[in-house]
Amino acid sequence: MTAAVKIEGLVLRAGREPLLGPVDLELEQGAHVLLVGRSGCGKTTLLRAIAGLSPVDAGTIEIAGRLAQRGGACLIEPHQRGVGLVFQGGALWPHMTVAATLRFVLDGQGLGRREAKQRVQELLEWVELTGFERRKVATLSGGEAQRLALARALATSPRVLLLDEPLGPLDQELRRSLLERLRDVATRLDLTLLHVTHDPEEAAGFASGRLRLEGGHLLSDNPEPA
Repeated sequence: MTAAVKIEGLVLRAGREPLLGPVDLELEQGAHVLLVGRSGCGKTTLLRAIAGLSPVDAGTIEIAGRLAQRGGACLIEPHQRGVGLVFQGGALWPHMTVAATLRFVLDGQGLGRREAKQRVQELLEWVELTGFERRKVATLSGGEAQRLALARALATSPRVLLLDEPLGPLDQELRRSLLERLRDVATRLDLTLLHVTHDPEEAAGFASGRLRLEGGHLLSDNPEPA
């Protein structure tokens, strides 16, 4: 079976110093893998490299069997990789409405007006924000904003979803609610998830594996069986 994501010898540098790598990683389709590590160790940088948003110095990245990156050469543009990214803190545009946030992403897909409207409704239904179309992003609660960030990441119909601490500063109840919603959507769409978190227990109940980024390298961090 073709891996959803396959990385070999990935290296990113800051000046002459290695920032990340060499990194090797293979994610099976439908996997949900947690990525943990100290603050500043390069977790976000790795996600951005997979998404095509950070420059790469060496190595290859394959997405669903297609070579997306070879060294510094970007062979598949970010919007064509089939990868969605939920940024830390959401990174939403506060002046926009909920519907406009999603339409901004959908406009680049060549959808007709009616089709785009239907797609907005579908996305909002998935994240339980139906009826929020005219709400300004700035008026949303923390949990609502994170659900909108998830909908925006899903707007391009990705097969791989990268999550950069998506639960952020949310309280325990909101975290549980958003995790359940995330699990439902991931199962329905057969998504592959790479999930950066500072709390490896928050999604342990349905994660298929756990990796630790340390010293620029990936290490298995799966607990030993009792």
